[in-house]
Amino acid sequence: MSTRPSKRQRTKNVDEPKKHSEIWRPDGNVVLQAEDTQFRVHWSVLALHSSVFSDMQDLPQPADQPTVEGCPVVNLSDDAGDVEILLTVLYSPMFLCKKSLPLPVIGALLRLGRKYDFKDFFDSAVGRLVYEFPSTLELLDKLDFDYTVIDWYDGMIFDVIALAQENKIMTVLPCACINAIEFYSTEQLFNGVENQNGTQSRLPSSDLSKYVTAKIKLLNQQFQPGYTFGWVVDPKFSRCTDSAKCKELRANVPKLLADTTWKFRFAPRWNLWKWRVANKNSKFCKVCGPHVEESFKAGREKMWEELPGFFDLPPWAELKNE
Repeated sequence: MSTRPSKRQRTKNVDEPKKHSEIWRPDGNVVLQAEDTQFRVHWSVLALHSSVFSDMQDLPQPADQPTVEGCPVVNLSDDAGDVEILLTVLYSPMFLCKKSLPLPVIGALLRLGRKYDFKDFFDSAVGRLVYEFPSTLELLDKLDFDYTVIDWYDGMIFDVIALAQENKIMTVLPCACINAIEFYSTEQLFNGVENQNGTQSRLPSSDLSKYVTAKIKLLNQQFQPGYTFGWVVDPKFSRCTDSAKCKELRANVPKLLADTTWKFRFAPRWNLWKWRVANKNSKFCKVCGPHVEESFKAGREKMWEELPGFFDLPPWAELKNE
């Protein structure tokens, strides 16, 4: 007796569009398709926040335009994950009120916010980056030790640098760059960092030598006359009342900066508070003390002003966010 051949199983076409399980509004009147994912939403909601979609809504629709459940399909060339994030924010007004957001959310709002003119979303994303990576010492000194408006993960700073370069948010780069050479070892600068989710964060290979060179230059420059710790090798305090003690304290500064428990050991990142805490048991004489702090403050400002140049970036005044 012959056996009946088994029925061939139908294989699913990987390119066949699928409805998003959550962003599918039953009363929506337009379907956005990104890659193989479709989102049913409202023209009015899109147009309210985006001038691009507002203009698109007014365009005459071709007679042969594909539809889904009677809704026109608008094909987007964007990453489906980015579109999902954008629409989630769009339909959740309180989403951007969260104190801290993941960097992928910020990246999606930057990319699509710029492309489709979701101005409020774009500005919110830029605001979080410039808050964590400011362009002035005054703002830098107001920051907490931990990141507060962007979720931290092991390779975050590398990804912030890539995101800022991609989207031309140039003012955050000097601070992000110095954070990178402070937080990561030379080995990590070259090999990247593996994150808990299995992804790899790394610097562009073309930039590796720039970061290593900047690390060496910054370490050396901060001890030059007129810079943050220039007074260590060139004190010029002729009226010192305890030369032996003050000389010993100056000699201890390089050891303090080499202590890896103090992550913020590069000159621009050290403010007077960090210096006093790190050096709390070491008091200079009443003559040298004020001079040390005055020299420290002036040298730190000089280091900050020159910081972009260490990473081959334009001066602060020329760094703009496009």
